[in-house]
Amino acid sequence: MKIAELASLLKNNITSVLMGKSAETDMVICTLLAAGHILLEDVPGTGKTTLARALAASIGGDVKRIQFTPDLLPADITGIDFFNMKTQEFTFHRGPIFSNIIIADEINRATPRTQSALLEAMQEKQVTVGNSTYALAAPFLVIATQNPIETKGTFPLPEAQTDRFMIKLSLGYPDNESELNILRGHGKTDLLSAIRPVCNAKDISEAQRLIPQVKVSDAVAGYMVAISNATRQDRRIRLGVSPRGTLALMRLSQAYAAMRGRDYVLPDDVKAVAVPCLAHRIISSQGRSLSVVESNEALITSVLDTVPAPIE
Repeated sequence: MKIAELASLLKNNITSVLMGKSAETDMVICTLLAAGHILLEDVPGTGKTTLARALAASIGGDVKRIQFTPDLLPADITGIDFFNMKTQEFTFHRGPIFSNIIIADEINRATPRTQSALLEAMQEKQVTVGNSTYALAAPFLVIATQNPIETKGTFPLPEAQTDRFMIKLSLGYPDNESELNILRGHGKTDLLSAIRPVCNAKDISEAQRLIPQVKVSDAVAGYMVAISNATRQDRRIRLGVSPRGTLALMRLSQAYAAMRGRDYVLPDDVKAVAVPCLAHRIISSQGRSLSVVESNEALITSVLDTVPAPIE
């Protein structure tokens, strides 16, 4: 199955449940194909869990939801070694991390120690418990959520954790027509249960394997580096994009191009994914005498306006 066809099937399935979120669905599918992870920062009730479950149902994968709380322990995520009295040996009991899609609900409510339990899983696609290392399922995708309104009792994600999310998205409220369609369909049928897989985990893994083969010319690669470097030189930005961020930008651009049926990346592909890929990786400068502090998204947009795109 071609990547563009696969992406189209996934999008049609997801948007049949998550109405009015075409662009956001594109970015979620793009991140899945690029083998990345997603941070959703949004108020409750905007469809974050629905999105994750629709995606899992579309690929026929397993989904686990982990409610992050202050008393959640790393072992509650990764699993534990317990002593089996019958065999007189230690046996590993797998935690919910061993699933295709993980919904890390309100991730910032857990302690930094527990948040760090996801670091190895997200970066290496494996977990280490005791002296043993266990490979995770393929494909593996973490969709973490956090509420931007409530900050009491939360632990802000450290930069090392935030940088491992390939994109940061906000679904936002639906438009009037989409919300009306939601009301019309509510109660008549369970839309999520009606979703049928359009592919399987093997199809996704194969697509992820092909994404790095999408060609990136020297000029376009230089454009990506110039964007990252501009964030490091901008006086409005205290912490610029890391090399990991530049790699994520390239991988997302390749997936975005493949979704559109091309085997090469255009500068427009880079621009399309730059804001959700890079905005959460920068920290703006403090103490600026401005009446309105620019958001990270606005800063990245401003950088894109100043860095000339290559003409090929």
